[in-house]
Amino acid sequence: MLKITGVSRRFGDVTALSDVSLEIRQGEFFALLGPSGCGKTTLLRILAGFESPDEGTVTLDGDDLLGRAAHRRPVNLMFQSYALFPHMTVAKNVAYGLEREKLGRAEIRRRVDEVLEKVGLAAMAGRKPQQLSGGQRQRVALARAIVKRPRLLLLDEPLSALDKKVRAEMQLELKRLQNEVGITFVVVTHDQEEAMSLADRIAVFNAGGVEQVDAPVELYEHPRTPFVAGFVGANNIFEGRACSVGLAAEELGILPGNSGLPDGTSALLAVRPERIRLDDQGKGVLSGEVVDVSFYGGISHVSVQVSGRRQPVLVATQGATQVQTGSEVALGWAEGDGVLIPQ
Repeated sequence: MLKITGVSRRFGDVTALSDVSLEIRQGEFFALLGPSGCGKTTLLRILAGFESPDEGTVTLDGDDLLGRAAHRRPVNLMFQSYALFPHMTVAKNVAYGLEREKLGRAEIRRRVDEVLEKVGLAAMAGRKPQQLSGGQRQRVALARAIVKRPRLLLLDEPLSALDKKVRAEMQLELKRLQNEVGITFVVVTHDQEEAMSLADRIAVFNAGGVEQVDAPVELYEHPRTPFVAGFVGANNIFEGRACSVGLAAEELGILPGNSGLPDGTSALLAVRPERIRLDDQGKGVLSGEVVDVSFYGGISHVSVQVSGRRQPVLVATQGATQVQTGSEVALGWAEGDGVLIPQ
């Protein structure tokens, strides 16, 4: 549905986007994930019509999108700050865009009532934004964005202003709403959990470029670049050279991993903390001393200092662990749980 080809944008000496190409499908929930300043919001602003790229094309259903003025695009952008009109009621805020289009009163009322019902705010139609909670204001902004029935809804850090509990509720709400209204959503976020829980596919951005585009599980299980391995979730990264059974790491020996790389290739081995098991001494791949144990309600994080490695190895175990700080442990993992990445 949306095809972005070779888009670049520079601000003086700063390159915000460098030759970005993406394809987004009809009805998809697509996330742009990356650290601050990586170019994801610039791309969103180009799609909305607030920025123009220096190079590249963007088409929507095969038609040139960049040639249309912002207010002529079938695209809506929901701002991070929600940007609600404080002097208007909830219903008036939602109706504003439809009134600008000069739709009939009956049609406006029907569509406003329908969308407020969808976001669970029908009973609050007469309230002003300052009389609402953060989560409720966010729903008003969403209702105002979808009432115009855009082909594409752009959301810039939509949940960043909410506390953790409300954020979790709104993640479910966003996903439900997107399934119900059938609009293609593109969300910008630096929150990995948010991207993982919401998106059908995720594009990971770094320094103005796209590192990897994949479904959340594939992205987590099979990172293709060192940046993705380090940015998406916690990972234990080992340096060395690829060999037939994994990675040959200086001072650590042979570490098991899924190798598809030619022997001798400079590579990284990424192993997720939850894939590492604590073994009895002498049985594991590595051994070391426990330097820290933290309990996170359901999961324990165990940090193990291994000789020959600067950073401790992080292990995640279900429930409370019996392992004590200062004890010697062995660490092991299956060959399929280690992912080799060319360096």
